[in-house]
Amino acid sequence: MIDLRFDSVSKKYLIRQEEEDDPKARSLAGRLRRLWQRPREFWAVRNVSFEVHRGEALGIIGHNGAGKSTVLKLLANIVTPSQGEIMINGQLAALIEVGSGFHQELTGRENVYLSGSILGMRRNEITRKLDSIIEFSGIREFIDTPVKRYSSGMFVRLGFSIAAHLDPDILLLDEVLAVGDAAFQSKCLERVNDLRRGGKTILFISHDLGAVERLCDRVLLMQRGEVIASGSPAEVIDQYKHSAATSFTSSFQGMGAVREWPDAQTAPGDGIVRLRKVRARTEEGETAAVFDIRRPIGVEMTYEVLEPGHVLIPNYYFFNQEQQLLFYAQDLEPDSRGQSRPAGQYVSTAWIPGNFLINGSILVAANITSDISVVAHHFHVREAVAFNVVDSFDGDSTRGDYTGPIGGLIRPRLNWTTQFRETHTANECVLEGESA
Repeated sequence: MIDLRFDSVSKKYLIRQEEEDDPKARSLAGRLRRLWQRPREFWAVRNVSFEVHRGEALGIIGHNGAGKSTVLKLLANIVTPSQGEIMINGQLAALIEVGSGFHQELTGRENVYLSGSILGMRRNEITRKLDSIIEFSGIREFIDTPVKRYSSGMFVRLGFSIAAHLDPDILLLDEVLAVGDAAFQSKCLERVNDLRRGGKTILFISHDLGAVERLCDRVLLMQRGEVIASGSPAEVIDQYKHSAATSFTSSFQGMGAVREWPDAQTAPGDGIVRLRKVRARTEEGETAAVFDIRRPIGVEMTYEVLEPGHVLIPNYYFFNQEQQLLFYAQDLEPDSRGQSRPAGQYVSTAWIPGNFLINGSILVAANITSDISVVAHHFHVREAVAFNVVDSFDGDSTRGDYTGPIGGLIRPRLNWTTQFRETHTANECVLEGESA
């Protein structure tokens, strides 16, 4: 029996192009002009078809923006399809955001009833399962405390515990197993496996490839709104790992790995120094837009010193794809630090070691300043170049053998030391005493 069917389903959004960086766009005339602009079409999901049989666990994987969560929202009736048909056979429950129905002023116990009702449970069913929900969450001593005083870990523990006690025919999961500590995640995974063994149909969306492989019977790989592979978990996950570099999409559209200013008169700078070129490069000297996470990345700045006698300091700001500042770097090499530069052309390169950045898109801002006597900014180029860092999943990067999502702004590979000291059991100590 088929519980879920997607038949040539597409979802289209209309997006208006914003140009807030342009002062003219922020004017009243600019805002009125945008009202008449034709919106751009964006297909979050395009011509997707699949079936899920009763009792089957289907996983959906892919990079951010591939269309995975849109598929789940279409199934949960949060959004409606632009084209195609969706068939659902049975009672469906969707776990999209754990704890999303909580009220901050209510206690944990009161939120069990509130959230359970939102998820479709009847009051007498919640009462019957209450002790089990509290026990599973592991926060019994705080169950009558307002959830606004909960830690983030306690919050998601209780949220998943409520959701884990649903009894639907079809369960939709979106990254909800990545909650709590390792022990609680293991408990969550075992609970989902219990539902699976009980004949429930499961659709699981996650970046945790290990959990997908353990839980699912079959996996779909999505890219740019389309299904590009379907098959056994091992085969599709292996294809996803090997296609990481080629399928990566930059978050900074329209920007490249090199930017040049051929006209010295209009190049960024002043009468002291002018910027002529910035690029991202490999150790071999090639310009590159995509870097393996394990390889060093060079950010090269070419500039011309027009007026000698100034202490000039090349420096960069590095931002991630959420526009968060990762770090600032300046040239502090002994040969140039505190030294004035004669007129001429210079090429300065900052090297980022391999296994330092996280995977994703990186934006670089380029600057030259003078910090001796008086701080002066000779130029600041906010969007100089951008490049992508991709994780190969080969096991020798900073992620090791872990295949799930990893947080943080950077991911450095640190040196570890471990000391071992052999201990003796009580019986061994007695025997040693007797022999003495």
